Amino acid sequence: MRNLIRAATALLRQSQPQSRRLAVPAPIEPRLAPFLLSKHLSPFGSFRSYTTTLEPHESEVLIPPELLSSPSVLTPDREIGQYADLVTRVTNFQNEDKGFMVLAGDVFDVPLRTDIIHRVVKWQLAKRRQGTHSTKTRTTVSGTGRKPWNQKGTGRARHGSLRGPQFRGGAAAHGPHPRSHAIKCQKKVRRLGLKVALSARTAEGKLVVFEDLDLPTHKTKSIVSYVSQMEDVKKVLLVDGGPLDDKLKLATRNLHYVNVLPIIGLNVYSILQHDTLVMTRDAVNRIVERMHTPINR
Repeated sequence: MRNLIRAATALLRQSQPQSRRLAVPAPIEPRLAPFLLSKHLSPFGSFRSYTTTLEPHESEVLIPPELLSSPSVLTPDREIGQYADLVTRVTNFQNEDKGFMVLAGDVFDVPLRTDIIHRVVKWQLAKRRQGTHSTKTRTTVSGTGRKPWNQKGTGRARHGSLRGPQFRGGAAAHGPHPRSHAIKCQKKVRRLGLKVALSARTAEGKLVVFEDLDLPTHKTKSIVSYVSQMEDVKKVLLVDGGPLDDKLKLATRNLHYVNVLPIIGLNVYSILQHDTLVMTRDAVNRIVERMHTPINR
């Protein structure tokens, strides 16, 4: 491959003037690269808030265009994580214009940190485990405790019970017992993880704000038609500020790609499992109020 590139470069230098040079695409900023390519944060590669540009580089080299696999790179329209207040459009299922809303910068525009996301998700998955697994030891397994044969004289190995782990129908050695799998995670880390998840969806253009989640009917086909009209959506999480509407629960319970949550149940793992997050105006106000509430120690 190297010889092919050298030969093509030499031929191109002879046939074209030196003024025609291609700029090497500028690499993605190292601080943003993990989040633009992350499996959890951007699984479907849709970035509405990013533009495709080709930036010049200091070290220009002569490369045949047919050997360039990707002549352009993704660069953000703005720098992420500046705690800047953002303005977003408010709509509904019918895609009607319901005005605008300001998203608090200290909640929806914080620096993206995968280490915090990892800690919070690990804490969530460990804490939700039931821990009811159990095995029987030689004191609890059913069976006699009589000595099977004499200690000496038989030529066999000495045993005091047939309920040891080496016998069929015996106990389990070092088996699991009921316990809690929960690990510790500080409240400020959990709160920061939720802010990072919300900021990641906002940076990707995957946070949609609705005026409300009211549906005219409880039929599933109504929510299917509304979701199909949304652009580049594969799995949606609907978050309401108050109690969930009965029509909404009935319309979405048979769809594996549409889930609903009240604002009190919004968590990092659920946000990462869905590529699109739809929140009502009331839900946004409640989550901002919750993030601004001092932590009780």
